[in-house]
Amino acid sequence: MDAYLAVVSKREVRRYLPRPIPEEALEQIVQAGRASGSSRNRQPWRFIAVTERTILRDLAPFVFRPANLEGCAAAIAVVLTNPRAQFDAGRTAQNMMLAAWTLGIGSCPNTPSDEAAMRERLEIPAEMSISTVLSLGYPAPGEPRPRADADPAAKLTRISRLPLAELLHRETFRA
Repeated sequence: MDAYLAVVSKREVRRYLPRPIPEEALEQIVQAGRASGSSRNRQPWRFIAVTERTILRDLAPFVFRPANLEGCAAAIAVVLTNPRAQFDAGRTAQNMMLAAWTLGIGSCPNTPSDEAAMRERLEIPAEMSISTVLSLGYPAPGEPRPRADADPAAKLTRISRLPLAELLHRETFRA
């Protein structure tokens, strides 16, 4: 799948098949996060990959949509060494979700609802923050699926987004 198609076709997946993600695929996903651009190359992120079912169930109550973690094959917590580095955290999370999509793996970002409890369960120091937790898995029936043969223009006509003419301004801003 080419990069442009991956970007315009990526959709959140919230229900997953009970199928494990191969270690090689999980490593490729994390490598995509590691390769993300970073302000001043500070790389303020650390990743905690969780594939153990009992730990995923333990973590589920600490996000706003517990079912996303309860049913996923893996989760990756994006932990920041600098809580002000949210932009870099978003970049690395998006890289990982796009890499997963190209491998046929769905994902969804999850916001911690009880960050302190999640930090304690994952043994993360208090001075660090959890930016997001990515749930990952192969899409269940009825969920969006990546297709390398999809037409990007067709994908763009079906998404619910403001028209480009309302978003793009040339030279000067005109509301």
